[in-house]
Amino acid sequence: MASVNDRAKVDVPDLSLHSILDGNINSLARVSSNNKHNEDDASHPLAELCAECEDQPAQLLCETCTDRFCEVCFAVLHRKGARRAHVPTFLYSKSNEISTPGPHGDMTSDVNMRGGEKRSSDHFCVEVERALAQIALITTPAKELNSAPREWFVERSKYIPMRLTEDERKYLHLVEAALNVSEYTEKVDIEPESESSPKAKRIVHQIRELCATMSGLVVSLNYKQGQALIADRDFKANENFFQQIFEIGRRHKIMNPDKMRTTYGKLMYLLQDSQTAEVKELLELSCIKPIITVYSVLEEHDALELLRDDLVPTATKAIVAEGRSMEEILAERDAKDIALATLASRYEREGLNQERIRQCLYSIADNCGYLRVNSGPCEKMIEYLERYFHPTEVLDEQSSLAIEDGTDGARLSHDHEKQYAYVIQSMTLWREILNDMFRLWTLVDEDLLSERVPYRLCDTGQGLNRMQDAPKTTRMMHIIVANAEKNVGSWVGSSAVHMADDSVPNALMFIEKYSQIYRIFLPVCNTLEQIPKLVEDPDLSYYVDNKFGGVESLRREILRDFFRHAFDGSGAGSYFDAGSCIDGRLTSTWEWCSLLEKKRYYSIFLLTGFIGFDGDW
Repeated sequence: MASVNDRAKVDVPDLSLHSILDGNINSLARVSSNNKHNEDDASHPLAELCAECEDQPAQLLCETCTDRFCEVCFAVLHRKGARRAHVPTFLYSKSNEISTPGPHGDMTSDVNMRGGEKRSSDHFCVEVERALAQIALITTPAKELNSAPREWFVERSKYIPMRLTEDERKYLHLVEAALNVSEYTEKVDIEPESESSPKAKRIVHQIRELCATMSGLVVSLNYKQGQALIADRDFKANENFFQQIFEIGRRHKIMNPDKMRTTYGKLMYLLQDSQTAEVKELLELSCIKPIITVYSVLEEHDALELLRDDLVPTATKAIVAEGRSMEEILAERDAKDIALATLASRYEREGLNQERIRQCLYSIADNCGYLRVNSGPCEKMIEYLERYFHPTEVLDEQSSLAIEDGTDGARLSHDHEKQYAYVIQSMTLWREILNDMFRLWTLVDEDLLSERVPYRLCDTGQGLNRMQDAPKTTRMMHIIVANAEKNVGSWVGSSAVHMADDSVPNALMFIEKYSQIYRIFLPVCNTLEQIPKLVEDPDLSYYVDNKFGGVESLRREILRDFFRHAFDGSGAGSYFDAGSCIDGRLTSTWEWCSLLEKKRYYSIFLLTGFIGFDGDW
């Protein structure tokens, strides 16, 4: 039998977020090039796909489930309950012997992975925990870090698009105008395919028509450039221009999810179709280029050290006026201006002027402001839950969050303690999602435009939709769910993430759903905060006291109804849909919003300025 020293050694596993999203978490199957069995690597038995995600190679066999999984999916499905005791078997070639890291990281053989021998489930879970711990830094808001968040900014900047310049904003209006008049989806997805009008030719015709429309509009924006575009109608020669135009639209949407609400889907479907081999051959140009991020700009000019500077948090922080004096606000603003000027001067170099550096810092500041605006109401609702309700004790009916299946539209049966845990874990999950929204938008963009994952048109019961798998977005959601579970300590209900099914056809539908969270929470928070000001009027004070029993009683009634029936598993078209899955939680919250006008406290919402759940106040 071979000794430890004779065994093949492996490199330290790459546990970066890109590696995890690509399915390589804890990948111990990589053998160094000096192993004598390297010639067998080409026939490594990883061709079979994971039974769960159906995207990554299967690496583990669960003998209890009798299914083969990639390591991420196995960890997600076997992290609690009876499945936690399931023992995995690695699917390696018998010719390869691999020594795994010991408890201190050395390459000794605490387990011999020869030919697929069993490995302890507990040991495997420990390694997954290590991987999750390494990404904890980048999934934690900067304000919660104990030390200077240098690496946080470096990692986060990979997913922060550059703020548009003044000239780029002109082109943004151009592409929006062209998309507004385009009938792309009607011509491509609705019209039936025929021999005289194959889909590929319709796609090419619509893309060329859109490019021609934009070329004509450029004439009014920049006459010389427009003349060059329309001189010979050679779209191939102007490939860089069209790539830039489409990239501006994608970048703007990621930074401003509220914008392009009707045109972004049309843009992404157009670019999605342009990626197919047949269309590429007919079109003779590529419409896609990588999104310009803060990280890519600084990396290009070897200036990443800027992100590790101690002045970056000061230069990019969001200035909050609430509860502060004017002197404090002005002092913080002046400190921010000084930090911006200092950083711009300190890191200026050839090709990277001070204005470009400021643009990078402004982009990070936009991200910080977005996080505060979007996750702030979610944080506030968690505070209200902890303030007005106890996790386990129920003093009276008004302090109970218990719900029962079939009562008031509920589809779940939870006692007070279980419903409290269900609500706080759902809002914790949403807070985690909102804190990582820019990263999710970037992954959605990559999944939608992936050449490896084609879509298919399906009638989902909500019209004709493009159904497409989103492996990177799904994996990131599994990581976020795991982090949320770790934060709350337990999990109530299902942790299934819907993707590429009737509920969530593709990644675009998925991200649009979670972009609406703050639209729900913000009006509720505003109403609750405005109630004390409302009762300053004697007549309204009399109304609140007589009908609701005072300010605190009114607040508790609104919150109790929200925490019960916005999280009761209702809202889907079928009784068997929705429920307690990850997406079903948000569906039931939408259902509560649609029924708000039937609540007895609806008049209070109107008196505090409520208009609707569309972000307009």
